[in-house]
Amino acid sequence: MESLIIQLLSGAIGGNVAGKVMPKFDLGMLWNSVAGVVGGGLGAQIIGAIVPGLLSGGLNVSGIVSSIAAGGAGGGVLLALVGVIRGMMQK
Repeated sequence: MESLIIQLLSGAIGGNVAGKVMPKFDLGMLWNSVAGVVGGGLGAQIIGAIVPGLLSGGLNVSGIVSSIAAGGAGGGVLLALVGVIRGMMQK
């Protein structure tokens, strides 16, 4: 449960960082956070399925670091995908 919370929070942070780094895909703080939370949860689940045992959970250093990395990356990737789709719909 703790690792899921870490993944969701780091996803929100990853979504906001991705929005600021790529202003073309920025959806605003609220929607960056929402996309990041969803992406953090999904990204961590996908990474956990691809590499079993990587996100083993627990509150050890490697579990926390891998949860932060997976959640942040998932949040940033989903925000970029939403931004691309949004851009294609506006054309």
